[in-house]
Amino acid sequence: MEKKEDPKCSSAEVDDKSPKDELQELLQTLEQVTWDGLPLVKYCGCWVPVITFRTILAAQKHFKAKDTDIILSTMPKSGTTWLKALTFSIANRNAFPIDQSPLLTSTPHMLVPFLDLNVYWEQDNPDLETFPIQEFSPRTCISTCFLFPSMKPTVELSTSAETLWINEAFYMYCQGINAYGPFWDDILGYWNAHLENPEKVLFLKYEDLKEDITSQVKKIAEFIGFPFSVEEEEQGLIDQISRLCSFESLSNLTVNKRGDINGIAKNSSFFRKGQVGDWTNYLTPAMADRMKKLIDTKFEGSGLMFKT
Repeated sequence: MEKKEDPKCSSAEVDDKSPKDELQELLQTLEQVTWDGLPLVKYCGCWVPVITFRTILAAQKHFKAKDTDIILSTMPKSGTTWLKALTFSIANRNAFPIDQSPLLTSTPHMLVPFLDLNVYWEQDNPDLETFPIQEFSPRTCISTCFLFPSMKPTVELSTSAETLWINEAFYMYCQGINAYGPFWDDILGYWNAHLENPEKVLFLKYEDLKEDITSQVKKIAEFIGFPFSVEEEEQGLIDQISRLCSFESLSNLTVNKRGDINGIAKNSSFFRKGQVGDWTNYLTPAMADRMKKLIDTKFEGSGLMFKT
């Protein structure tokens, strides 16, 4: 694997005059690997899927957040679909009664689009004021979580792509090599941003959502500026939203069993077990011990704790 210097991280890397040529030239300067059949490129210290590299650069260059924007950022396979459904339902509960929720006929990823797989997929600089999501939602909700490591694209990306054995995948993961890795940089980046500016950055944990969904839904609602009234709580609206957005509910909807996102990921692939601690069925005790030591080392002194 040839190592190359990571160039200056700047949205100006791609020239508007010849974006394709500039993109190819940039790719030639970057370190590349394959993760479970998914080609990755190391950009600004992060392993980015090659298939979304152009759109990520476009978003980096053109996206300008507004104070009213709600941006969800998650690690792949850490509850992205669930968080999208919850946030959309909370922010738009006055526009759509529970029994008429767009979630019943549209996937969470249609209602809360990915920056790279949706917003910037067709155009490098789309008009966000007229982006199709507006017909569903009076609020602007977008996501910065894209592919997940073991997802198999339905389009051919590499003639030599092979599925990794779990021990090889685990080794690479511990080296920080996986889609949008290293995971510790991503997590600590948002954790520190939350500590520095808690009014702008809310940090959630999947385990906390599973353990006490009611308090977490209330926390999300308050953070995005849509707190539940006493009357809404007494009417059981929090429970209704929680049930609508639950794994059992969403995974059984026809819309989430069919179709895909730009031919890359099947909608059904976003729904797995969703169980806390299921890793014990796949990792050996030695792997678990190594992961614990890695987490302890990387997060030492940060104040961030995880349940094991």
